[in-house]
Amino acid sequence: MNRKDAHVHNAIMQYGEKETDFESIHFVHQSLSHQEFNSIDLSTTIFDRKFDRPFYINAMSGGSAWTKKINAMLAEVARETQLPMAPGSVSAALKDPSVADSFTIIRDVNPNGFIMANLGADKTLEDAKRAVDLLEADAFQIHLNTPQEIVMPEGDRDFRKLEDNIVSIVEGLDIPVMVKETGFGMSYQTMHHLQSLGVRTIDVSGTGGTNFAEIENARREHKDFAYMTDWGQSTAISLLEAQPLMNQTTILASGGVKTPMNILKSLALGASAVGMSVQFLHGVLTEGVPATIKMVEEYDEQLRLLMMVLDCQNIDDLLNTDLIISGKPAEWSRLRRINIEYFASRSQSK
Repeated sequence: MNRKDAHVHNAIMQYGEKETDFESIHFVHQSLSHQEFNSIDLSTTIFDRKFDRPFYINAMSGGSAWTKKINAMLAEVARETQLPMAPGSVSAALKDPSVADSFTIIRDVNPNGFIMANLGADKTLEDAKRAVDLLEADAFQIHLNTPQEIVMPEGDRDFRKLEDNIVSIVEGLDIPVMVKETGFGMSYQTMHHLQSLGVRTIDVSGTGGTNFAEIENARREHKDFAYMTDWGQSTAISLLEAQPLMNQTTILASGGVKTPMNILKSLALGASAVGMSVQFLHGVLTEGVPATIKMVEEYDEQLRLLMMVLDCQNIDDLLNTDLIISGKPAEWSRLRRINIEYFASRSQSK
């Protein structure tokens, strides 16, 4: 099986099976609400651009005939819902122009959409410019995936140029750039260092969703790295790690975000928007494009209804909701000296 096809296949096989730390985050219910459904505003701003919804399609496909069909379906969903969209890494098209149409199909189907190109931090500024031109991209994702690379039999074994490449791409592209993990989460130290390199948008991309260490280990003749399948920080913990950086950096969340409630909890922890991959892959592959468009509309409705319960008119209001953080995130925060008591009564300080 083509490696890109295998990634998508294994990601779908993992669908819904992973626990996340969102279960340890609870809103404090307040019985009085002052909201009306039609007045709820779900819009958010990322890359200095306003979007109607606080979530986007964070895909992982491209590089084969099958993933071309998947990207076409996802692009149709993005076109009909005005959701931003990113494909998987464009590196396959840079290596083999014959598969470039598995990525360019996105712009063909959605000519006016907001599309992000995606490459690993091992790629150069010239590679990034080629990827941007290929997709006529509006923004650029640099992904970090060292755990995946070390488990991958043919993966990279030299990471010395990653930082130089990040700086070069951030400074050299004339479109916004984000740096994202690939399902292993981020620490405060990583995010602070990325900030010092000039990065202004970061996707923490934590555990709980697609596990690329597990996927790559399944491809090994001898499954030597099975112990790596629980490596990393969850999305919820990564958002707690990001707290000191929220005022200077746009923080995005992905990884294990499976429900509108997970979206709201991510936003309440400071994320400006949420990326979802497998939810959309599963939708188009098992239910079809119309049903996936319907799913987006249902997410809209549920987010508005939940915000009414929380007495929030807009995304900013979620930052004043009270959260009780327990379980693993609470223990992690205690050991990492993150003040989670603040979240429990922050509504009183507004």
